[in-house]
Amino acid sequence: MSSPSHASSVPSSTGLRTWLHQRDLAAFRGVAGRHWPGADRVLPRLSRGADHGLLWFGAAVGMAALGGSARARRAALRGVASLAVASAAINTVGKGAVHRERPLLDVVPVLRQLKRQPFTTSFPSGHAASAAAFATGVALESKGWGAAVAPLALAVAASRVYTGVHYPSDVVAGAVLGAGAAFALRGVVPTRGQLPAPGRPPADAPALPRGRDLVVVANRESGTATATASLVRNALPLAEVVECAPGELSAELERAAGRGRALGICGGDGTVNSAAAVAASHGVPLAVFPGGTLNHFAYDLGIETVDDVCAALTAGDAVRVDVGRFRPGPKARDGAPGYFLNAFSLGVYPELVRSREHWAPRIGSWPAGLVAAFHVLRGQRPLEAELQGKRRPLWLLFVGNGMFQRVGPAPGRRHNLADGLLDLRVVHGGRSPGLRLLAAAVAGPLTRSPVHAAERRRQVRISGLAPGTPYAYDGEVAESERELLIDKLPEALTVYCPLPI
Repeated sequence: MSSPSHASSVPSSTGLRTWLHQRDLAAFRGVAGRHWPGADRVLPRLSRGADHGLLWFGAAVGMAALGGSARARRAALRGVASLAVASAAINTVGKGAVHRERPLLDVVPVLRQLKRQPFTTSFPSGHAASAAAFATGVALESKGWGAAVAPLALAVAASRVYTGVHYPSDVVAGAVLGAGAAFALRGVVPTRGQLPAPGRPPADAPALPRGRDLVVVANRESGTATATASLVRNALPLAEVVECAPGELSAELERAAGRGRALGICGGDGTVNSAAAVAASHGVPLAVFPGGTLNHFAYDLGIETVDDVCAALTAGDAVRVDVGRFRPGPKARDGAPGYFLNAFSLGVYPELVRSREHWAPRIGSWPAGLVAAFHVLRGQRPLEAELQGKRRPLWLLFVGNGMFQRVGPAPGRRHNLADGLLDLRVVHGGRSPGLRLLAAAVAGPLTRSPVHAAERRRQVRISGLAPGTPYAYDGEVAESERELLIDKLPEALTVYCPLPI
């Protein structure tokens, strides 16, 4: 007698599908037949709230508003972007690949059932994919916020089985696809933690544990500086913390630089700019506590919290950074140059800053930025200037202190704060300034087109300006003379910051 063939001992694909469906159905009925205390009121509402991603958009807004940090805003943005990728994949490919009917509701209590039943195919669960994508995206940027969002995502996924609109395997497959979408997005747009630490030459600076011999000046009208100053007092009890109004800032910085072994500053980029000029002239290291709205310089140093600065002060970790310079400065009568740590610009941006400052006290910083962009781009005319010996109309001239690298579609971070280079970007005059500015942002550094150009420079000369033409530097606005010369002071400033291990 011949032995049974090997093929007959392996279940057919049809038999395997039947077996899996039976297990899936058994699990579905097990959930339907079990009573979960309090779930009848919560889970159906949660499931409806997650329709069209509304729950997750609301969570992102709450994180960005209540988190109050760049990390929270990045986590919220990455969560929403991951959700968008997952939704696109599910709706264009996933739902059409497997035409699975929804479960029968005869075993699901009426109290649990949704008032409006979905009409799309059952596999995979779009709600579970969106929940997993958002939670995973958030966690990739911030473990703390990820841990806070994860229980909500699990509840939304579970609600889809509990309300009878999906089999358990639909939910599991959707969650896997959603998490995969978040990781796929990270492969294209790296998280902050994936980016290499900025290249910066280390500097000698005194270790100041608990803030000994440190004098910190806080601009009380700058962003969150007052709240941040309170954190500094608690974290560094031996430091002297002085809060002042903007009009008193220069005098307080001069006095502070002469009293301590290091100068601390708490405020936004414009406040930090003033402190950097004083610290460099006095030859003392600078400790930057992010207390403004954007804090570009602090974030490029790798400083996001007061704890980051405290760790650097305790260890004496510091680096040398370049300082941008433009001549004549904002106080042209005394012949002093002006300085910038982030960027100098002419054209639409100075007008945007002015308009934003006008609206910000009334509607808040972020809405004010949108209103300002609308007004400026609608009514502004190109600037006429001679750049490097050639006269041309310009919508924007941007000069960065160091080369800005691309993080996603637009330049956003510098990997080297002491590269000796100026990042020159020009958006040429013409029609549709908004589209031209967008094209320049998407194209990134070191490109040329009829719309814009980007180059590395060590010096930039601008002439032929109309006297009183506004320019912006580190968020501050002033008026120019007919000519401007922009260059750099290499490694002119020592700044405390955590060094990579």
